[in-house]
Amino acid sequence: MKETRSPSPGRRRGPGRVASLLLALLTAVGLADGTAVAAPHSQTTPSSRAATTPVPYNAMDAVAAMQPSWNLGNALDAIPEETSWGNPATTKAMFDTARAQGFRSVRIPVTWGNHQSTTAPYTIDPAFMSRVKQVVDWALADDLYVVLNVHHDSWQWINKMATDHDQVLARYNATWDQIATVFKDEPRKLLFESVNEPVFDNATDAQKAQLLAELNTSFHNVVRQKGGQNATRLLVLPTQGSSPDTQQVMDELATTIRPLNDPNLVATVHYYSFWPFSVNIAGYTQFNAEVQKYLTDTFARMHDTFIAKGIPVYLGEYGLLSYPDYTKTADIVERGEALKYFEALGYAARANGVTTALWDAGSFLNRTTLQWRYPALSAQIRSSWTTRSGTASSDRVFVPKSSAITAKTLTLNLNGTTFQGLWQGKTRLAAGRDYTSSGSRLTLTATALTRLTGNRAYGVNATLQARFSTGVPWQIDVITYDTPVLSNATGTTSSFAVPTQFRGDALATMEAKYGDGTNAGPADWTSYQQFDTSFVPNYGGSAITLTPAFLNAVKDGAPVTLTFHFWSGATVTYKVTKSGSTVTGTTS
Repeated sequence: MKETRSPSPGRRRGPGRVASLLLALLTAVGLADGTAVAAPHSQTTPSSRAATTPVPYNAMDAVAAMQPSWNLGNALDAIPEETSWGNPATTKAMFDTARAQGFRSVRIPVTWGNHQSTTAPYTIDPAFMSRVKQVVDWALADDLYVVLNVHHDSWQWINKMATDHDQVLARYNATWDQIATVFKDEPRKLLFESVNEPVFDNATDAQKAQLLAELNTSFHNVVRQKGGQNATRLLVLPTQGSSPDTQQVMDELATTIRPLNDPNLVATVHYYSFWPFSVNIAGYTQFNAEVQKYLTDTFARMHDTFIAKGIPVYLGEYGLLSYPDYTKTADIVERGEALKYFEALGYAARANGVTTALWDAGSFLNRTTLQWRYPALSAQIRSSWTTRSGTASSDRVFVPKSSAITAKTLTLNLNGTTFQGLWQGKTRLAAGRDYTSSGSRLTLTATALTRLTGNRAYGVNATLQARFSTGVPWQIDVITYDTPVLSNATGTTSSFAVPTQFRGDALATMEAKYGDGTNAGPADWTSYQQFDTSFVPNYGGSAITLTPAFLNAVKDGAPVTLTFHFWSGATVTYKVTKSGSTVTGTTS
């Protein structure tokens, strides 16, 4: 996974494809009729499991049957214990919920090192092994495929393989020997993944490739020799860092897989989008053409390197590095831009035959209430598994309070759908009177906006839905605003906030430059600093906080001009000067 150490929370198909789809359909019908499952918290035995669908013999078909997939992140992978990173102990009810929501597989990350002897024979604590088996069996009882792995061990001790080769390899082999022995009689619905996001310290790129190939090959040999279902169990092998970003790392994995001559191997990578967009830095506030091309090209590489050659791909993790995060007071990636990303990713995965596993460290499914935290986001993701949805250039229409109301236009991203109209709740707006549409242009009339903004109080005055022929509706907030107003302030490098009257607007990003035009702040390669790392809007507190990380990075005595960019299109400048630990901010 992306390291979340506390909660911040196929084209080619084998001959079994039709049969597996039919079996999946029959299973779905059975579940709809109330197929029994084991009760929450119960130990599951083979006799108590729900009727299970057979695993297709062909690996490509089997991985296709795993779509869609969900990660039980920040649980058994948490350090040092299962509940250390803010999630409750895993229950069977969590898997019941995932299954009911349409997931067909679950990835269960496990960090073994904190429950294992660090010296030979590297024994895993039997109580921890039993707990892992209990959780795996709960998921299998719900007829879910399960991917079990070695997770944060990758950066805890496996990363030292270049300088401590023999001990690391011995411990790694012993780890998988024990896992494969305990689970050898589990059905083929249980998959093993060799290691999560492998990294190697003090090694060249060539050495890293060699070390990973050695690990993946050794994993393959150890598991296959343990007998039982392990003889034909699907084994999942990652690229360097589980990255799909370069053709080289993809080719290196393909080179490892080829000589193993094993039809039951699966390639795995992770995808968290173009990094600047994923964390909101360098001005990448929108899911623009560059970010879209990055996604399209990455999924094409997955297809061309593996799937086109008969090797299935399991996208073991996907999401955005900074969205959603229920612990934050403001969205780092704007909601509508994130929805466009998830819609496009679902389509790219379907078009290229990639099975996708949503990374969830607790920000999607609330594991206490078993409710999805963001229903609109959940609906968009689920819809993307089967169809496209229309979106728009924005999910916000800003109407200035201080001037006359005029018509506002959005650009529709039809994505192969047709526009069906606008609704406010259950009321359909009138074409011609309330809005006009022509091709990809949707215009809200001044008449409609006058009615929708009502008394023109700052903030969201009305919420509309643009509906399309397929997929989920696109939400549009109608917002009254004026340009935000900032005020002078003093503080320290450890505590400084700019008093801000947001007046209905929302902050998109912040630029920081010295008087000579050079960039200021910790990200000195760009003028646009990182959202949440350098600055944080506090809408309830009417302030924009400049973080210690930002203030400690600026030069002493050198005034910095900040340009705050808001989602309405408004910009406001502000100056800060640091003198020792004292910080002064002025509007001019």
